[in-house]
Amino acid sequence: MATAPGRKALTHERIVDTAARAIRRAGFAGVGVADIMKEAGLTHGGFYAHFPSRDALLVEALAHAGQQSAERLSQGNAQREARGASPFRALIDSYLSDRHLSGTENGCAVAALVSEMPRQSAEVRSAAVQRVRSLVALVAQTLPADAAPDSAAAIASQMVGALQLARALGDNAEGRALLAANRSALLARYDTSQPAA
Repeated sequence: MATAPGRKALTHERIVDTAARAIRRAGFAGVGVADIMKEAGLTHGGFYAHFPSRDALLVEALAHAGQQSAERLSQGNAQREARGASPFRALIDSYLSDRHLSGTENGCAVAALVSEMPRQSAEVRSAAVQRVRSLVALVAQTLPADAAPDSAAAIASQMVGALQLARALGDNAEGRALLAANRSALLARYDTSQPAA
């Protein structure tokens, strides 16, 4: 039987969860240790009892953000597949949704942070590479068997780019139209199933 996490583990988890939301909301540069600790309801002095450095926190926050995003996508995909959508259609409809457009803080870490990833420390860049690879792998799992081997990377790139451009336009009719155009283009090219009812 698993034991309940202790107080230190729960506090650590709260800090990581807070940082995962903060990096997606404000970017890597917008995440200060003092701000994270304050948002988590803790004092700045307690940070080093949990992490050896800010970069160590960012690595954990990236992994946590990726896990959260994957779980949300999985739940949305399952609901869409239950209504008859193919796995690919479910992914595209979930990822390029109006909800994801407005949900930066809880959405895909890759889309929120990709332009900043190359400028981070080696430790954080390595964690970022894992997030990108995970997204490409997720796309690959949903593709029809006859899809070209390199199409997963191209599709993931279009998904991330479309979401970033839509967010730049805003959570408005123009941003939503850009997402809709990309959904239609990707589904027309790669989804061989009938549209979900």
